[in-house]
Amino acid sequence: MRVVFMGTPDFAAASLRKLIEEKYDLPAVFTQPDRQRGRGMALSYSPVKQLALQAGIPVYQPESLRDDAVLTRLKELAPDILVVVAYGKILPDALLAVPKLGAVNVHGSLLPKYRGSAPIQWAVLNSDEVTGVSTMYLSKDMDAGDVIYTEETPIGEKETSGELFDRLMEMGAALLVKTLRAIENGTAPRTVQDERLATYTKKLDKSLSPIDWDQSPRSVLKWIYGLQPWPVATMRLGGVDCRVFAADYAQQRTDKTPGSIVDTGKNGILVACAGGETLWITELQAPGKKRMSAVDYLRGHPLTVD
Repeated sequence: MRVVFMGTPDFAAASLRKLIEEKYDLPAVFTQPDRQRGRGMALSYSPVKQLALQAGIPVYQPESLRDDAVLTRLKELAPDILVVVAYGKILPDALLAVPKLGAVNVHGSLLPKYRGSAPIQWAVLNSDEVTGVSTMYLSKDMDAGDVIYTEETPIGEKETSGELFDRLMEMGAALLVKTLRAIENGTAPRTVQDERLATYTKKLDKSLSPIDWDQSPRSVLKWIYGLQPWPVATMRLGGVDCRVFAADYAQQRTDKTPGSIVDTGKNGILVACAGGETLWITELQAPGKKRMSAVDYLRGHPLTVD
């Protein structure tokens, strides 16, 4: 099977690596143009480009997919199928019509739930028990194509979005190979998504970082782990915003206002949540300081119980 791959970040690179390992015919890879990053604003290659170059696969980085030259190039490549994973661009219908077997995508959720960006993070942020990956045929609407396969996995109680991302990245790569084999054999299922069950996510940004303590302890804990590795949850301590990395459940109840400091000690910083419940903050980072246990933080920053 002749496969043209389109993708950009680490999540996509895992799928490309799997296709290389499985010795698929990969005449070309498309990825986003190089961008300036870091303090020095040096040009940075995407993970997909780095991997493709290491494997000796030609790389194309068009600014726009609506350029006639892109369509011409794709026709010359004559793919049997397009594989699109976190590419970051919408494919015009003209490109989707080129491969005889269509175009497929790997998405980090159990579709039709969590269409859009950051589906892995929102599964954690919303305290879901289970998530997974889906493969689907691309359609003109975002993440709305017919589903081919899904695979579920439980979300660990204290699993960060970054840890879950790494697991789903590998699951998605394996599911992609299963999908391509089924398509090649003519046995791939095709399930229309139920639009009544569709939900959509939004991009993460730093406005999400401040913890809303007027929530259950579990919701707060999931918010803390869901915002890692970025943008990271924050709380106000000693007049400054500290980044919060870890928390644990507590048995104590309180009549204090959510967000109040209830206690401090060997277990960390006990904070009031909704309904009189509490939560221990166990790991944090003050501005300009290294990440540390809450106990170590308290040694240099004694707090007054509200």
